Amino acid sequence: MLRWTAGVRHMDRIRNDAIRQKFGVAPIADKMREARLQWYGHVLRGKEESVRKMGHNCEVIGKRPRVRPKQRWADT
Repeated sequence: MLRWTAGVRHMDRIRNDAIRQKFGVAPIADKMREARLQWYGHVLRGKEESVRKMGHNCEVIGKRPRVRPKQRWADT
């Protein structure tokens, strides 16, 4: 979308980072991280009896698979 707005074609060989910097737009990964952290703060401020807070604090009983575990909020 930014390339189209800037009038840049792929044949011009200009990197997306340069176009983002020209327009002052943050990378998508940074915006997603910001949104996740805002939601995490929202969960932490919630009441202890809310479903989202109970889901955050729950402990699962049983064995985990032998593959690499998925990253969880508590691990970050």
